[in-house]
Amino acid sequence: MTDLVVSASDITKVYTMGDVEVHALRGLSMTIATGEVIAIMGPSGSGKSTLMNILGCLDRPTTGEYCLDGESVAELNDDQLADIRNRKVGFVFQSFNLLPRATALANVELPLRYARNSKNRRQRAREALDAVGLSDRMTHRPNELSGGQQQRVALARAIVNEPSIIMADEPTGNLDTASGEAIMELLLDLNQDRGATLIIVTHDPEIAALTQRVVRILDGRVVEG
Repeated sequence: MTDLVVSASDITKVYTMGDVEVHALRGLSMTIATGEVIAIMGPSGSGKSTLMNILGCLDRPTTGEYCLDGESVAELNDDQLADIRNRKVGFVFQSFNLLPRATALANVELPLRYARNSKNRRQRAREALDAVGLSDRMTHRPNELSGGQQQRVALARAIVNEPSIIMADEPTGNLDTASGEAIMELLLDLNQDRGATLIIVTHDPEIAALTQRVVRILDGRVVEG
């Protein structure tokens, strides 16, 4: 096991839109230690979302070297990216991204189904929901849950595979203050209790202040952190 869960060197990402090339990342380099809690901040269009997609193996860089938990992933194909994503990364999104007709339990089971991991699948999903304080809401559907509860389901889904890294994109953006604070407390507890590395994209300086380090992105480059 490496001491670095993220090692990105001279990463570029270029999107071609007709005759126009959009340079989303411009030679970005960064490292994140195993078990670290960091915030990624920057104005709209700075490259934060592109960076998160690459760090989470949802996309690959145009050029540069990226290693996730000791594995070089820049040259992997789509199936290989999906495999490493399922094994190592848990995602929490601002919009929850829950299946509306599925129960909380079924939503949390999804990553285990994608990974074709049937061993104790239902029990593992129950344990993940219990870990986020939703043992009494397992049979509820998203429209029967508050925003804070839906985000807890999303968080349970993110941790059910016991990933080494949790990526949260504006995880409190759609929540009231109290619910947002509760979600951040859960995320930080996961870091403390399970050693999960947390990468949180946020515009909120109060959220960033709860992390160990703030990485600021501007025009596709790291300018601080």
